[in-house]
Amino acid sequence: MAKAKKLSASERDGILNTLKTRFTKNMPRHKGINWSDVEAKLATNPDKLWSINEMDITGGEPDVVGFDRKTGEFIFFDCAEESPKGRRSVCFDREGWESRKEHRPENTAMDMAAEMGITLLNEEEYRYLQTLGEFDLKTSSWIITPPAIRKLGGALFGDRRYDHVFIYHNGAQSYYAARAFRGVVRV
Repeated sequence: MAKAKKLSASERDGILNTLKTRFTKNMPRHKGINWSDVEAKLATNPDKLWSINEMDITGGEPDVVGFDRKTGEFIFFDCAEESPKGRRSVCFDREGWESRKEHRPENTAMDMAAEMGITLLNEEEYRYLQTLGEFDLKTSSWIITPPAIRKLGGALFGDRRYDHVFIYHNGAQSYYAARAFRGVVRV
C-alpha cells in the first residue's frame, strides 16, 4: 500500500517547528535568508514539505542551504553529520539491485529518493555541502552518477576523510552498513 503523501496538521506543525529550530541554530548555512520567507514558501508547497518531513524522519536533518535567484526556490539538503541512518545499507539503483543474485538489500538509493520526492545530491552539491561543515566523517553517501559511469556498472559516492572530500566509485550493486544517500529538495 502506497504511503499517503500528506501531512496531518500536527505533523505539519511539528516539521515546521523542527525546521525553524534547525534554521535558527545553523545560521551560517543560509546567510541572508529569512525564516519567514522560507515558511511562507513551505506553506504553499505541502508536497515539498511532505518530502522534507520524509528526509527528517529518515535521519537527514534537512536544512536550508541556499536560495536560487533564477527559480525563486529555497534549497534544502540533508545536513546530518553522518549519512542518514534510515537510508543505509542500500545499493545505488534498481538495475544494481537486480544484478545481485543473493543478499539483496531491502531497497535502493534511487528508489527511496523517488518515493520520498527528493533527488540525490550531485557531486557539485555534495562538495558545496562540505563547505558548510564536516559531513560523512565515518559514513559515506551515494551521489548522482554520470550516465557514462553508470552504463559501465559503476556508481559514485562521497565522504570526508583526512580533512579532504573524496569522491569514489563502487559497483552500483554494492551496499554497506555505513553508506546511505543525501538528498536535495527545491521549494
